[in-house]
Formats: sequence, structure tokens, C-alpha cells
Amino acid sequence: MRKIAFPIMGDYYVPAIYFFKNASNVEVIIPPKITNKTVELGNKYSPSFVCMPFKYTLGTFIECLENGANILVHAGGGCRYGYYSELQEKILRDLGYKFTMVNFVIEGKSNLKRIKQEYLKIDKHPNYFKIIKYGVITRYMIKYMDRIDEYIRNNIGFEEVSGSFIREKEKIMNQFLNVKSLFGLYKVYKNGIKRLKRIKINKPNNPIKIGIIGELYTIMEPFSNYYLEKLLASYNVEIKRFTNVEYLIFKKARMVKKMLMHTRIKYKMGADALDNIARCEYLCLNNYDGIIHIKSSFCTPEIGAMPIINKIAHEYNTPVLFFSFDANTDETGIKTRIDAFLDMIEMRRENEKLLSRN
Repeated sequence: MRKIAFPIMGDYYVPAIYFFKNASNVEVIIPPKITNKTVELGNKYSPSFVCMPFKYTLGTFIECLENGANILVHAGGGCRYGYYSELQEKILRDLGYKFTMVNFVIEGKSNLKRIKQEYLKIDKHPNYFKIIKYGVITRYMIKYMDRIDEYIRNNIGFEEVSGSFIREKEKIMNQFLNVKSLFGLYKVYKNGIKRLKRIKINKPNNPIKIGIIGELYTIMEPFSNYYLEKLLASYNVEIKRFTNVEYLIFKKARMVKKMLMHTRIKYKMGADALDNIARCEYLCLNNYDGIIHIKSSFCTPEIGAMPIINKIAHEYNTPVLFFSFDANTDETGIKTRIDAFLDMIEMRRENEKLLSRN
């Protein structure tokens, strides 16, 4: 029996499970949530200089192979990660695992011909009607998931009953897995949004607003950023995050020229570096109280973007906090720095009030 698995990144395993379960004649091995064990496995068998996303995905692949997977799906990336599938495949084969590696995106690029060739490794006799049908449903599922997440980020810090938004989201995700049509998906989404909007919140007129920018995997996988959004929500903060799968797959390519013109940068910087420079200016112009930039260690594109982000934030007098995460990052240290950052923002607000009165 062909058993397929893929790396985990936030809740995006839900549409991946849905698609392969319905469109392919394979058994889906649900990837385990990332834990310290995953990180230990990734660290043990990875080169020391690679970024943490490489180690997280390698550790996840090992756990999936141990759970019976024999097909691994990779999606590449727009930086060095776009070349990592070959290295990860070699490492896993050297460890004695037997499997088929499928990589739909390489060097940050893909096309229909490549997707078809790679898909035939999964299913030698594909049902193209099912692929198109469930592909369309999966595409809209991602869109609806990202809309749900955006609403939650704006409000989760102010819920009256702790955990209400997360419990409701989990129900919606479970219902997504069982839809049979695009209309059924839309109905689950609309009903889910209605339930989310009925959750009682106590949100002030002018809450502290923080924008999160940075390397895409570290932003979208909560374990890799030490559950930063959850921590900020516990301080009654409204969160803005730009990066999601809807943006990366369906919007990013057509926005690159616009961002190059807007930022006056003459070349693409790799991954999301250019995007984050543009986002930094957006957050400054829209009066956000602070910006948090996060990345994994050794993330070259973001290292190049950081001085520019710092300069823009300084010009607009907007505080910016930089985090670089690796396997040895101390969770207590993260909380201490967030505490100090938010205290500073509160003090700035108080000073601004005093100045306006005088």
C-alpha cells in the first residue's frame, strides 16, 4: 500500500490531508505535531549550518517514515530551502529508509508539466476529474482557513473565555475534512465565521497593535516561533501577520514588481525578504505600535533585509524587535524580551498622551 506523508506547517496539513485522501489512491499518514523529539532527530542528522526549517522537516520525515510512510512530499521554497529536498533525500537514504521523494517545487519554481510528472510518482493511474475537483476545493479551503486565522488574530487577545477561538477553529478544521463539494466547504466556512463572531470579546477602542514579519516557515509553524502569537494574545494585543499559504501560492508572484517599485530596491532578495521590507513600511505608515521580525538562524535573505527594516522603522520612529530562533533558543528569554518590548510601547503611549494634553 502506498502511504504518503508531508512536513507539517501550522494547520496547513488539513488541506493536504483532504486533497490526497480524496484525489489519490493512497493512504495518508498524518504528520505528527512538531515536538522536542522532532527537533532532536532533525539536529542529529542535519548539517549544523542549515536553517531550522530544514531540521524540522527532516525530523518530521523521519517520524513519518517510522510510522509507515513510503512516499514523502516536498514543496521546495524560494531560498536555499528550494534545494533541500535532494540533500534530505540523500540523508534519509543513508539512514536506510526506502521511499519515493516527490518535490512539486524546486528552486522556488514549478509548472504544470513538473507537477504532473511528480504526481505520477504518487498515483500511476490518476483520476484527473478527482484531481481537478478536489484541487479546486483545496484551493478555496486554504483561502477560507487564512481568512479565519486573520479574524482570530484580530480578536483572540480579547476573548472573555480563554481558548474559545481555538476550540471553535478546531471544530471548523474537522468539518473541512469531511466536505464533499465546494458549496459544502463554503457553507462550513460561513457557519464557522458566524460562530466565531458570536464569541464574546472585550476589545478596547485602541488596543496595542503588533505586526509580525519575517521568514515564512518560522512565521507559519507555531512551534518554530515558540508560539509567539499565543504569547502576544495573552497580553491583549491585536496581531497582524501577512504571510500565509494563500499569499505565497496565489498572490506573491504578481506582487513582486509592485514591491520592487514601492521599496525602490533593484533586485529580488530571495524568500520573503523583499516582502518584509514593504510590510515594515506598511506597518509604520498605518501606525502600528511595534514590529516583530522573526527568522530561523542562518536565514540569509532575512539577514540581508534586517538592516533595511531597522532603518525604515527608525525613520518612522516605530519600535522593532528582532528574534532569531534555533534549537538552543531559551523560551524564558523570549518572554522577557516581549515583556520589555510591550512595557516600552505602553510607556511611549503614556508619554504621547501627556504631550498631547500639554
